Parts: sequence; C-alpha cells; structure tokens
Amino acid sequence: MLSIRFVRIGKKKHPIYRIVVMEKGKNPHSAYLESLGIYDPHTKEKNIKKDRVDYWLKKGAELTATVHNLFVDQNLITAKKVRASKSKPGKKKQIAIDLKKSEEEAAKKAQAAEAEKAKEAQAVVEPEIKEAETAPEVKPEENK
Repeated sequence: MLSIRFVRIGKKKHPIYRIVVMEKGKNPHSAYLESLGIYDPHTKEKNIKKDRVDYWLKKGAELTATVHNLFVDQNLITAKKVRASKSKPGKKKQIAIDLKKSEEEAAKKAQAAEAEKAKEAQAVVEPEIKEAETAPEVKPEENK
C-alpha cells in the first residue's frame, strides 16, 4: 500500500522534511517513488507539488496523520484535521469528550421517544378518521 509521508533530512537539531510517496511498511530512509515537496518546520516554508499530490491520492495513496493535517492547512484536501499523536487525551479532555458523547446519546434517545409517540398518536387518530369516512352521511329531508 502506498503512503504519502515525511522523510527527515537536514542537519542535526534542524530537521527539514521531504514529502514522499513510498510503500507503507518500507524504511523511511530507503528509496521512494516520488518526491512531492519539502517542508521546513522552523521557517514554516512549504514547497508542495499540488498536481502530483492529487495524482497520487487518486491512485489510492494514503496520507499519514501529520501530512494530512499539513495538506488541510494548505487547502490541498477538504477534510477535518486528525489526531496526529498516538497518546490519549488528558483527564479533563477525556471527561469533556465523554460528557459530549453522553449528551448526544441522550438527545438521540429523546428524538426516538418523540418519534415513537408521534407514531402512536398517528395510529390512534387514523382509526377515528376511517370510522368517520365509512359512516353513511344522513341528508336532511327538504320540506316542499
């Protein structure tokens, strides 16, 4: 499987990253298929070949999380940023995430309950309407 990822180049304590296309499981310092650009995190300089990025994405190459976030910043792809680190969020952040999930679940349950009540009310009203439709109408007699 192909992957678009960073390869570290540059001096000691001053990294510069080359954005390359290579096999996912391959050693980052081995040969790559194509260089798509360079990223310098110190100066924030980005030199990316947009047409080649589009080409490789259409071919099915996957982005690493950090490259994905870089491309989102550069508007090369339209998506939300992803979590790049493998570490878990802190306690406060995890509590906030859990609270948000529980609120969403409660809202979904409330919507489902309202929809069920609406169906029951509709089911009760329909027989009454059918009975009214099937009842013969009595016309008042006209006096002449």
